Amino acid sequence: MRIQFKLSITFVLLLVFGVTAISSYSIVFIRGYLVNQAEQDMRADANQILVTLQLTSKTERDLTEVLPVIGRESIYDIRVFDAEGQLFLRPVRTQNWQSDVYTSLSSELQQLLSEMHATSLAVHYRDQHERVFVYGNLHLQLEDSRYTIEVSRLKSEIYRPVHTIRWIIYSGMFVSIAIILFVSFIFSNYLAKPITQLTTAAKRIAGGETEHRIELNRSDEFGTLASSLNQMSERLREENEKLLAASRRQKQFYADIAHEIRNPLHTISGALEMLDMSNLPAEKRARFLQSARNQSERMNRLFQDLMTLQRSDLDPNFVHPRVFVLSRVMQNLEQAYSTLADEKKLKLRFSGCADCRVMADPNKIEQVLDNLISNAIKYSSEGQIEVSWQNTAGGKVEISVKDSGIGIQAEHIPYLFDRFYRTDKARSRDSGGTGLGLAVVKSILDAHQTRISVESEPGKGTIMKFTLPAAG
Repeated sequence: MRIQFKLSITFVLLLVFGVTAISSYSIVFIRGYLVNQAEQDMRADANQILVTLQLTSKTERDLTEVLPVIGRESIYDIRVFDAEGQLFLRPVRTQNWQSDVYTSLSSELQQLLSEMHATSLAVHYRDQHERVFVYGNLHLQLEDSRYTIEVSRLKSEIYRPVHTIRWIIYSGMFVSIAIILFVSFIFSNYLAKPITQLTTAAKRIAGGETEHRIELNRSDEFGTLASSLNQMSERLREENEKLLAASRRQKQFYADIAHEIRNPLHTISGALEMLDMSNLPAEKRARFLQSARNQSERMNRLFQDLMTLQRSDLDPNFVHPRVFVLSRVMQNLEQAYSTLADEKKLKLRFSGCADCRVMADPNKIEQVLDNLISNAIKYSSEGQIEVSWQNTAGGKVEISVKDSGIGIQAEHIPYLFDRFYRTDKARSRDSGGTGLGLAVVKSILDAHQTRISVESEPGKGTIMKFTLPAAG
């Protein structure tokens, strides 16, 4: 069952029950009010008739002459009973009387009337025979006789306005119900339409259509829900794109690992086959042994880099920052790379403040600089490698590694720190690199909550910079 139909039925039932209850209560209330008002009016009018007859009728003859005049002008039926309770005089308005209406007063009523003072103008009310009756005693002073005046009226005459009011109320009720049906349909459609739109949109989003947006221009809760669903859809789309990208990177990562391992394994396997030859000259044997050793060391570096990257991804305590003197790390690196720089006829220069203290993990920072310096030497054939560090504004120490090597084209810079990314796809992996050095650099600096910047131009060298927090 559709929600619009449920809402329509609910609104209709509630409002119809409400209108019917109010209409029924109004009719009952108006009926009771009219009856009470009619009774009060009859008592007042009966009292007025008794006063008039008391003043104008001194004898029985006066009574027979005056009463018909009053009866013709009155809206009531008036009868007169003698002292014995027998009908004495009936007025002209006799067409309203039924044949079975009594012509004498009951003994109970006579007893009740006899107890009333002879000159009293008080009235007595009773209700029977589809009529409303009011009684009062009339005393003719000249003849010293007592009569009972009966004033009555048909209930149907009293209730006649009720029928008109009932017709008006029922007509209004049916018109109200018709309006309620129309309004409930419009209102339920107004409420159900956004719900239907949201349901359809939620199904589409659940089905994978994360680019779908809900166009619901409303400022109420439905508008807020639509906005939330749009945000959720956008978030899901972004997360899906990230997952797809991560999946592609993972596939490429595994393919690169397989390729990186396959090449040195082939080299080692070939060297072992050559070494197995009994007549292999000593010079070639030494060369094949060195080649196998180099490839073994390269695989070892590869797995060390992979372990570093894995720890950076999973271990929240990957780095252990502490205060240390940066120049001591630089001295170690200068001693490690001075021989290699000399072999390539490169000038290796370290410059910076001697007492710069930073808050970082010294071993991880040394690994970062080791990778940057080794890359700078590897891709430089002449000129110099300059490593510098200095205090900057904001309590930072800036460290830079500048080379005069081949440089990097601008389109490669955004991907330079991706795992196994190589700027020259045709470059032989046998040059000794693992393709993970710069990825390791980025993971370590990310763990230190700092970023590395690259400035490079093909043929003019490269500058890589990052900052560390200074420590007193």
